[in-house]
Amino acid sequence: MSETDAPARAELLRTGEGSTVRFAAMGDWRIETVATLSPQIDAAAREGPAHAVIDLTRAGRIDTSGAWLLYRLARSLSENGATVEWTGATANARRLLEAVSAEAADPLRRPPRANPLVWFLDWVGGRVVAAGRDFARWTEILGGVVTGFARGLLQPRRLRVTSIVHHIDHTGIRAVPINLVIGFLIGVIIAQQGAYQFSLYVPGPDVLVVDLVAFLILREIGVLLAAIMMAGRSGSAFTAEIGSMKMREEIDALKVIGLNPHQILVMPRVVALMVSLPALTFLLCMAGILGGAVLCYLYLGMPFDVFFDRLTVTRTENLMAGLIKAVFMAVAIGVISSAEGLKVAGGSDSLGRHTTSAVVKSILMIIAIDGIFAIFFVQIGF
Repeated sequence: MSETDAPARAELLRTGEGSTVRFAAMGDWRIETVATLSPQIDAAAREGPAHAVIDLTRAGRIDTSGAWLLYRLARSLSENGATVEWTGATANARRLLEAVSAEAADPLRRPPRANPLVWFLDWVGGRVVAAGRDFARWTEILGGVVTGFARGLLQPRRLRVTSIVHHIDHTGIRAVPINLVIGFLIGVIIAQQGAYQFSLYVPGPDVLVVDLVAFLILREIGVLLAAIMMAGRSGSAFTAEIGSMKMREEIDALKVIGLNPHQILVMPRVVALMVSLPALTFLLCMAGILGGAVLCYLYLGMPFDVFFDRLTVTRTENLMAGLIKAVFMAVAIGVISSAEGLKVAGGSDSLGRHTTSAVVKSILMIIAIDGIFAIFFVQIGF
């Protein structure tokens, strides 16, 4: 910047006595020159004249910072009871002063404090409405999956076998090692805790430990762990995959060419889960029983043949109950994860939000399904 372009020093000159005082703005009121004027503005506002004239005749260039200081001077004078008159303002200065005053006239206000009961009822109502919308969305997607699978059975070339096998590989076969490890460790933990707790109250708890391990793992723990692992591992992946396609507008492209995303994208994933989850549940249960047998041998000195002889008393209905629940949990995981993926809008923040939501909702639905079947099986004596 040359010397001729350097901003002139800003000043505020006060003239006049009594009820009328003139405040003359001198120089360039710009961000580079107004840093020292704030104390003068405050001092001038405290004088409290009855009539104040703010003269901009000899003011140079004014930017938003200078206009804000001038507006602050006028507002402070008005609050102290003075009538304020402007004179000598250029068209540019008037526009800046109007913009600053309009912005300051609508300050951000804290929303009124709501009654806690009203806020709670509003929050609960919002969650209920959102749950209803989610349920309707899941029903719509499930209908599309059933329709697509039925058409595939009638016309096998439309069943998308390659896609189903691909997803079985990713959701089932590649998840076998982690499920076996988890099942074995859970079996060890249940057997150890059962043996210790029973020994405090019952002499010779060996038989009870075998029954505990078999019943919990085959009927409840096995399917729950396999389903929760499936929701966290495969459900989140489904949401991320479909959500990424939604962000890149590939879902819209499928609709444009006359393809149903529910049948093309969701159906193969749901069918793959219906195959993978019961198989993983069975393997996890077997690993859990093996873990229980190893613990009983090391902790209680129970031979393996004694453990497995007692295990034959266990009803096969316990294993069947777990496998039946696994099929319904697989459908819930596939539908919920796909629905959350189709709801993605915007950028990566939305994708992350819906991926998290898919896992949470899937786990919640898994537990709900387990509870419903627990009551149902008791009522029918299964």
